[in-house]
Amino acid sequence: MTSQQRVIAAAERRKTDKVPTSLRCTPEVEKALINHLGVRTKQEAYDALDIDLRWVYVPFIGPKERSAPVMGGEGFDFWGCGNTKMANEYNTYYEITYHPLAKAQSVEDVENYDWPSLDWWDYDAMPRIIEKEFQKDRRAIIFFAGGAFETPWYIRGLEQFLVDLYLNPDIVTAICTKVENYYRERALRVIEASNGMIDVIGSGGDLGGEQSMMVNPEVWRELIKPHSTKLIRTFKDMHLKTFYHSDGAITPVINDFIEMGLDILDPIQVGAKGMTPEELFPRFGDRLSFHGAIDEVDLLTSSTSEEVYNETRRVISILGQNGGYIVSPTHNVQGDKTMENVLAIFKAVDDLKLS
Repeated sequence: MTSQQRVIAAAERRKTDKVPTSLRCTPEVEKALINHLGVRTKQEAYDALDIDLRWVYVPFIGPKERSAPVMGGEGFDFWGCGNTKMANEYNTYYEITYHPLAKAQSVEDVENYDWPSLDWWDYDAMPRIIEKEFQKDRRAIIFFAGGAFETPWYIRGLEQFLVDLYLNPDIVTAICTKVENYYRERALRVIEASNGMIDVIGSGGDLGGEQSMMVNPEVWRELIKPHSTKLIRTFKDMHLKTFYHSDGAITPVINDFIEMGLDILDPIQVGAKGMTPEELFPRFGDRLSFHGAIDEVDLLTSSTSEEVYNETRRVISILGQNGGYIVSPTHNVQGDKTMENVLAIFKAVDDLKLS
């Protein structure tokens, strides 16, 4: 099977020749991985590990004053949110410190905001970007469209947005509508420009904490779900595979996501309440595929490579029972992780193929 065939089969919960894989890293870890493997580029490093699912991004060509990546660079991003650099000994991060609609008082204020243009992206670059991933195999390609919960609170401010859910629902709807429309239309342009080379469309937004959801499920269903549904169902109806990312304890709404047309749930934060493989697979494994579940918080930080190897095999034995599992760390691998522990994940997959 090709990587593309492998990932599509996993999204459809069909058996594959080996368990498909995925990997997301901070820039610091990408550089360390390249050096450790003795290769020149990220693509070559991922090829050395035979990573099946590859993430691609559309280049920004809009105004310089709105050119900072969302939470990925200092300055103002295309939404107008202001990001400030934060760093520790392992990684550099960018926190949102300016929310452009924090003081909006009405739907009219939202409508009158300087919303970004869909023309601020180099869609024509997509075929060239994607083809770089095909040096050794036809990889499965995912484009992350965006999300209708997290981005709105970036723009409004988290505390104010959560208050708005109860006191100013019209403002919530106005912001979510603008954001969802933009992300959906941008993804449609990316798909058209990519000439059939995109296989999975992602959306997302963290809905859960360690013990429970951040918002009442019924409030989420009323005000957020309709927008998130458009970011899933639009692409499901185009016969693309759909992917949703949410950290935390989100079991109260997993059935909703299945009904919305979701194929793949990410990242399976195993330390959150109700999110262990043993709990998720019996409830949802016949209707949903999983991506992640190799714990980035504790396992990759404080375990030996042998323990990582054994846990990877154990998780595969649960979530991969019907083929519906893509092996991946639960989030971007952070700079405090050893290369030996990262490589142990993929050695476990390779050895399982041979056994």
